Amino acid sequence: MSKVEPLGDPARHFWMTRSVARVMGLSLSEAMAEGHLTQKGYADLVTNCRRCTHVADCEYWLAHQAGRADHAPEGCPHAKLFDRLKDAAGRA
Repeated sequence: MSKVEPLGDPARHFWMTRSVARVMGLSLSEAMAEGHLTQKGYADLVTNCRRCTHVADCEYWLAHQAGRADHAPEGCPHAKLFDRLKDAAGRA
């Protein structure tokens, strides 16, 4: 039998996901509207964030951002996705 791991609070991770994107100059709503991110992809992004073990590091990173960041926080499992969305937004 597999062990069930609890997920983090949905609202907390929704806002963390949006905040990391915002600091990187991304709008996840615009990414969806432009077809770069599906609704399922967005939902998966938040759900996977809820599984992340780097929550404290991410919150620390967010608290110490004074301007735009070029990349997601170190250890972010979504860093490549955020980079891809950032590249797509730059081309739009």
